[in-house]
Amino acid sequence: MAIEIEINSSKNELREFKKSIIWKDIKRELASWKKGFQVELNGIVDDAATDNPSTASVLLHMGDLNGRIKAVDYLLSLPDVFVNILEGKKDDSRHK
Repeated sequence: MAIEIEINSSKNELREFKKSIIWKDIKRELASWKKGFQVELNGIVDDAATDNPSTASVLLHMGDLNGRIKAVDYLLSLPDVFVNILEGKKDDSRHK
C-alpha cells in the first residue's frame, strides 16, 4: 500500500526555502547533531575498552547512532525530496 505524500509548497517555494536563513540555521543545527553523533560513534571503542560492555550492547549502540545519522541526512534532503516528488507528479500527469 503506497502512501500518498501531500506537498502544499510549490517547487519555487521549496527552492527559495533552501536559500533562506531559516534553512541555513536548521542545516547548521542538524550538522551539529550529526557531528555529535559521529563523535559518540568514534568513542565507542575507547568506551568499550574501559566499560567492557557486551558485544550486543556495542552493536546496538552503533546501530542506534548510525540510524540517527541517517535520519539527519534524510531531514537535510527533504526539500530536494519534495521537489523530486512534485516533479514526478508533473510527469505522471503528462502520462495520463
